[in-house]
Amino acid sequence: MKVLITGISGQDGYFLSKLLYSKGYEIHGVVRRNSSMSVGNLNFLPQNIRSEIKIHYGDLTDANFFAKLLADEKPDEIYHLAAQSFVGYSFQNPSSTYDVNISGTLNLANAVKDYSPRTRMYFAATSEMFGQPETIPQNENTSFKPRSPYAVSKLAGFWTTKTYREAYGLFIANGICFNHESEVRGPEFVTRKISLAVADMVRGSNKPLELGNLEARKDWGYAGDFVDGMWKMLNYKEPEDFVLGTGEIHTVREFTEEAFGVIGIRLTWKGLGVNEVGLSEDGNILVKVSRDLYRPLESDNYKADYRKAREKLGWKPKTKFKELVKLMVENDLKSSK
Repeated sequence: MKVLITGISGQDGYFLSKLLYSKGYEIHGVVRRNSSMSVGNLNFLPQNIRSEIKIHYGDLTDANFFAKLLADEKPDEIYHLAAQSFVGYSFQNPSSTYDVNISGTLNLANAVKDYSPRTRMYFAATSEMFGQPETIPQNENTSFKPRSPYAVSKLAGFWTTKTYREAYGLFIANGICFNHESEVRGPEFVTRKISLAVADMVRGSNKPLELGNLEARKDWGYAGDFVDGMWKMLNYKEPEDFVLGTGEIHTVREFTEEAFGVIGIRLTWKGLGVNEVGLSEDGNILVKVSRDLYRPLESDNYKADYRKAREKLGWKPKTKFKELVKLMVENDLKSSK
């Protein structure tokens, strides 16, 4: 079996590469060309896995690149993970977000249709498409009300792939994934920002951790669990859309408290709103709130109803919230030595 993974150098690409290698796949990955020829998180893979991956350097916005790649390789499966995936940046640069996430997905869908129609394709959708949901929990039938350029771009990709599936009989499955984190999560994401800051403080940093909305409510799972669900979607008898999540809600505040708890610090909070701070037991300021880190529109209140994935795919998350936080902090403590 041959697989092509776009965004293979990211968090999910790292875990998916390990999973598919263990299943005997021939792995091909698309990486955006850069001056250093960096392959991101693939550098953390064991050498025996990394050496077997064939890298194709290209750009999502280059339709000709994907046309040639699909015509030449005709993979059995494609996992389309590549995207501009940082919500905050999407407000700063919506044009780039739309170019990469919408045009890139369209280019890949067209290449599958025209050059490799037997390929099974997975599209990485997102719970951000729900926006600020009024109903809890959210499932495949919940209305979409995106509240960021990133979410709008992902919804466009979602409807593009559904349309191509129905119009051309392609096997395209959409994974509506709730937040999933790990020890290789990008440092711009709030969970990794927290775990890295805690590790820095252990090694002597006096710089407080700056956060935005402490009450933002998310459904956080472990990326290593989610890629198994992605694989199960492409190996199901027919292409469908599935929600993946944990069914638990936790706030940024809770994540922060758990992270400091890993190093034996119990935070106490003082003040309100942007003036709130998190204090150590001896009164040192460890956490500050910054108005600059609030989103123009908040999207939270997420809680996944993943019953369809459990019943049809036999999938469920394995890693609990406290385990996830502990894993991330301990990994960053190890890396900082």
